Amino acid sequence: MIQRFYITSKYGLHARPATKLVNLAMKFEGEITLTWENKSINLKSIMGLMSLGIYNGQEIEITTSGKDELDSMNQITDFIIQEKIGRKI
Repeated sequence: MIQRFYITSKYGLHARPATKLVNLAMKFEGEITLTWENKSINLKSIMGLMSLGIYNGQEIEITTSGKDELDSMNQITDFIIQEKIGRKI
């Protein structure tokens, strides 16, 4: 599954929500990838996510695969929206 998001948080994807997002991703067995500006990282890696430096107004793409891909995408989407990090495109 693929879902695109527009980052709306004025602080971008900074340390606190990034850590929570990685911890959420780690709960799933399947692969979860975040892509930004042609750079892809494993969303289960806090170092990978923080190295991107994603800020307000940027578009990201999240891809899930594996047996729990639908559940992981739904929970990640809910998290991004509820935490006011971004919105779906």
